[in-house]
Amino acid sequence: MSCERQAALAFAFVMAAILVSAPRTCAQENPYHVVDGWPALPSNIKWGAVISVDSDSKGNIWAFHRSQPPILEFDPAGKMIKSFGTDMFVQPHGMTIAPDGSIWVTDAQGKDGKGHQVFKLSTDGKVLMTLGKAGVAGEGPDMFNGPTDVVVAANGDIFISDGHDPTSNGRVVKFSKDGKFIKAWGKHGSGPGEFITPHSITMDSRGRIFVADRGNSRVQIFDQDGRFLEQWKQFGRPSGIYIDKKDNIYVADSQSNAKQNPGFKRGIYIGSAKTGKVTAMIPFVEPDPDGNNNAGIEGIAADSTGNVYGGQTTGMILHKYVKGTTTSKLASGAAY
Repeated sequence: MSCERQAALAFAFVMAAILVSAPRTCAQENPYHVVDGWPALPSNIKWGAVISVDSDSKGNIWAFHRSQPPILEFDPAGKMIKSFGTDMFVQPHGMTIAPDGSIWVTDAQGKDGKGHQVFKLSTDGKVLMTLGKAGVAGEGPDMFNGPTDVVVAANGDIFISDGHDPTSNGRVVKFSKDGKFIKAWGKHGSGPGEFITPHSITMDSRGRIFVADRGNSRVQIFDQDGRFLEQWKQFGRPSGIYIDKKDNIYVADSQSNAKQNPGFKRGIYIGSAKTGKVTAMIPFVEPDPDGNNNAGIEGIAADSTGNVYGGQTTGMILHKYVKGTTTSKLASGAAY
């Protein structure tokens, strides 16, 4: 086959993937309600912006927020078990629980010799691995420029979404389980494999990489070598993304409005990571979404029983959502 024909077939494949994954924007029901009073914070801890949340193998919920201490663990009933990480980060951002149970977090800003790093922690807060140069922004194999999130494969390979600044060279960076640089892909732009603020990252049961390409109002899907597979726009303008063990996908949209992503509302979009079908939507209710560029839920996760957890940055609170008919009266700006 000639080089010209190979190039033409590759282009046709990419365009077909984009066309097939055109958004499906039908209205969705909200079968969830908020569990009032969950979780319970000790009196000496106040919520900051809850930017990330995850569920571990025990069913405990971990929150990463912008106050001290930044890492909090809760049991399923909402009782805080432990906390750590005080004064460790400039801007807490992404967090994931790896298959081995370790806690991975990203620090998306730099100041006073800290930040622009990714950390592997034990469940007691001990630093097990550090990636990136403290306080130094860059786009080389050993530096980050606003790392936003991290996901770890079953074999230990590490994938980091990098480039929080919308003008930076958005990319995904891949490392081996021992922290050795393997490759990076992506650049600033709106084409396949290009990013404007890759804000979150996750993985499905097949090992495909899902990136919340927020500035382009889409989810991009890749294999683990960085080959573009398809894009989905039916999940809104994604700030956070999570896929559970059953391949249910949960996407937090904190930015859609008439200007930034017309036709979509803010909240949590829920669907299938296998088919891309949206099956439910938990709305974020606010008086005037067109009056701001970002408000509501960014941190998103679910536990093994299907309960959903949404962390609010502007509202500075963590909510638990369960299925049922009960509704709760909430303050303006809360999701229900």
